[in-house]
Amino acid sequence: MKKFLVWMRVLLSTAISCLVVFAYSPAVFAFCGFYVSQADASLFNKASQVVIARDGKRTVLTMANDYQGDVKDFALVVPVPVLLKKEQVRIGEQKIIDRLDSFSAPRLVEYFDSDPCARYEDDGLLSPVPLPSTVAPTSKSRARRDNYQVTIEAKFAVGEYDILILSAKDSDGLESWLIDNDYKIPQGAKEILQPYIRQNMKFFVAKVNIAELNKTGSQSLRPLMMAYESPKFMLPIRLGMLNANGDQDLLVYILSPKGQAEVANYRTIKVPSGDDIPVYVKSEFGDFYKSMFKTSYNKEGRKVAFLEYAWDMSSCDPCSAEPLSQEELRKAGVFWQDSSDSVQPSSRRFPPVITNDGRVFITRLHIRYNRDKFPEDLTFKETSNQESFQGRYVLRHAFKGETNCDAGKEYQRSLRPRFEQEAQNLSKLTGWNIADIRRKMNISSLPDPMDVPFWENIWK
Repeated sequence: MKKFLVWMRVLLSTAISCLVVFAYSPAVFAFCGFYVSQADASLFNKASQVVIARDGKRTVLTMANDYQGDVKDFALVVPVPVLLKKEQVRIGEQKIIDRLDSFSAPRLVEYFDSDPCARYEDDGLLSPVPLPSTVAPTSKSRARRDNYQVTIEAKFAVGEYDILILSAKDSDGLESWLIDNDYKIPQGAKEILQPYIRQNMKFFVAKVNIAELNKTGSQSLRPLMMAYESPKFMLPIRLGMLNANGDQDLLVYILSPKGQAEVANYRTIKVPSGDDIPVYVKSEFGDFYKSMFKTSYNKEGRKVAFLEYAWDMSSCDPCSAEPLSQEELRKAGVFWQDSSDSVQPSSRRFPPVITNDGRVFITRLHIRYNRDKFPEDLTFKETSNQESFQGRYVLRHAFKGETNCDAGKEYQRSLRPRFEQEAQNLSKLTGWNIADIRRKMNISSLPDPMDVPFWENIWK
């Protein structure tokens, strides 16, 4: 019953917003409609999710751990720009990440043509967890036991995680220390670790405490949140590539009081959006979106970040989920709305931060990466651009009633070229065979636009 009421509120809010648009700005018709379904993270088998709440130098980073395998083999090694203390690390909630995913996911919307004979006219959205490895300590690593040049800067437990903060002088020594202390890291990690050591970064290292995990009653590892202050606005992804088989998908939800965020060291482009596609795609939207994304990814050289959604969190059009409440945003790391009990981006508590009246702008970035195409970690930049955007695909249902009037006949003749354009759009977006698309749409059964009874031409 509760879910039904939520759905009804979403539907009513969408309908009301459409009425306002129709009454005052008919030209904006294209950004309304009824929400049908969405392309969320569950479509992609290897999708990692990260939430970054960022204002100035202050950051709250949440990582969802989608680790597959025996949790005793879990090893999380994340380079971080500052020395973290226990009070800067917390357990997050997966349901908050799921809410952000649902709210910002690319969506399918539909319209229904009105009766053309009626007396009116209608105007026309990191995999920081390396996969388990069977690398065993070698004789070489054992020989280095007394010369790791690794310092344990901090040691503490948070929930089911036992956490160390390490600094190191040498990547060889850090790799050996991790292996000798039973962290199952990927082979060849030292080449990836060295640049972080040169930047004087620290290493956030976590294992799972099985006894504590059992106490939670959870069937999966919960997200980890870390809060810190640093001019570096980045996300390390290279360690996650070492044991990866093929491409990985990364969904980054960036929350800001200013506006859109972009990837600074790679191109950020908008995912294709707004096209009319055949109605039958309603039952194949997941396959459509995966094919469309892959086609766009290849077309752009497999080296870009796709913007799937950008919007002020206080609204949506059409809504695929209700906007997050202030409490949910707090749990997502937003610290500029209310600082009374939120994760603070330093070891001290900040005073209340008033920015844009507590506004929260969400940017959803989708990055597909592998070892060859993304040699650098991701760096981001905040912008003041508050332009709204969403990955959005449109179904237009033809009118099924009687169309005996002149306008109705003209409407019927317009359907074939319209459906042909939808077929062309779908083929271009996905690479699907155009003949198969036309067959599924049954375009050949529609009236030819020039197939007009001879007497209509004579009597004009």
